[in-house]
Amino acid sequence: MTVETNNFRRLLRTVEALSELGPELTAEREFSETARRMLTAVMEASGAREGALFIFNEKPTMLTSVAAEGFVMLPEPAFIPLLPKHVHALSAARSPIVLNASTYSVFLSSNGNVAPELFKCVAPLRAAGKLAGVVALGRRPGDAAYEAAELDAMDLLCSYIGLAVQNHALTQTLAQRVTENLRLMASLHGFYDTALEAFATAIDVKHVNIHGHSLRVGRYAAAIGEAMGVDAGEMAALRSAGYLHDIGKVAVDRRLFGKPGALDPEEFREMADHTVVGYQIVKSVEFPWPKIHESVRWHHERGDGSGYPDALTGEELPMPVRIMALADTFDAMTSTRPYREPLSLGGALNDLVRLTPQKYDPNVVQALLIQVRRDAVGSNRTPLLADHMAVNIAPGDVDQMAATLQHKVSHGKTYLT
Repeated sequence: MTVETNNFRRLLRTVEALSELGPELTAEREFSETARRMLTAVMEASGAREGALFIFNEKPTMLTSVAAEGFVMLPEPAFIPLLPKHVHALSAARSPIVLNASTYSVFLSSNGNVAPELFKCVAPLRAAGKLAGVVALGRRPGDAAYEAAELDAMDLLCSYIGLAVQNHALTQTLAQRVTENLRLMASLHGFYDTALEAFATAIDVKHVNIHGHSLRVGRYAAAIGEAMGVDAGEMAALRSAGYLHDIGKVAVDRRLFGKPGALDPEEFREMADHTVVGYQIVKSVEFPWPKIHESVRWHHERGDGSGYPDALTGEELPMPVRIMALADTFDAMTSTRPYREPLSLGGALNDLVRLTPQKYDPNVVQALLIQVRRDAVGSNRTPLLADHMAVNIAPGDVDQMAATLQHKVSHGKTYLT
């Protein structure tokens, strides 16, 4: 349990580092200061005491340090000439490398002003398929080895940092630099996605019956948003909020996830508190999307005020929260739980229509029906349900549900034209 908790905390620090580095990488300041901040983020995420950030130069072919921390004696700048075999090995590596006596000469030469043996781990920085630099880490506290969790954290951050290092190295015209900056900003969302997908997996690890739940809720929420016509930025926000909506469950006792019967009042209170705990975790993290904390706190609120923790009603619920509430409920309905079997697709959708508009927003339910119908006729570019359940429902049945929903919302009124 201690190992699991430590890994989770390290992953949280990595996500926080990603959120902090976004403004850093695009701020107007000397690159030496940006490099130092990037290096600090990698060292904190991986638990390193010593580290250096090198940029790669093609003519002559060498690594040159632009930031270093923790080493007692490291030249400034440090440089490491590279042979073609070193460049090839670093460019071909797809993840950070733990160095030892047999691998130093594969990745680094000893012809520079720093001994490769100072470094215990190196992470190549790549952008556009090319080597842009290297993060080289030294010892960890107690000379602990770099394990998978540390390497994964490095990998996420270094993928991100490689773009900034490449951007710094560009010497093209102003127009070309603007283009590269825009590409950098567009790429940031992709790295957030990667980090938060890993985070969603960590959140759901407590019980086999909820594995994949957070990932699916993120995907369902983004798909519902797409059917409602939101823009790409809002879809990214919905997906990320879905990945994180249950983050507070890390504080819930594991035994509650496997209980085959109903929770008693005390147990329910402990489970319900995950909304507030999650809100407290994410409210201070500066994500690119400012309202994620609302979805984390309120995804169990309902339009009629029967939800928790704040018993909000109707218009008090922001639209992203209404989307998250439906996506979360839909996945819960169609997934196995210790106390029941999953509902069929048709059964879950019928129940949601029955509970609308009292508990769920009709426009959100309608958007879900649109995406399910697209699955049913095979027109979804990215199928909504393919990896979770069979789409064993006819398009006509979905149309009938949509008609029932429309009838309920209009209270059965008919209009003469």
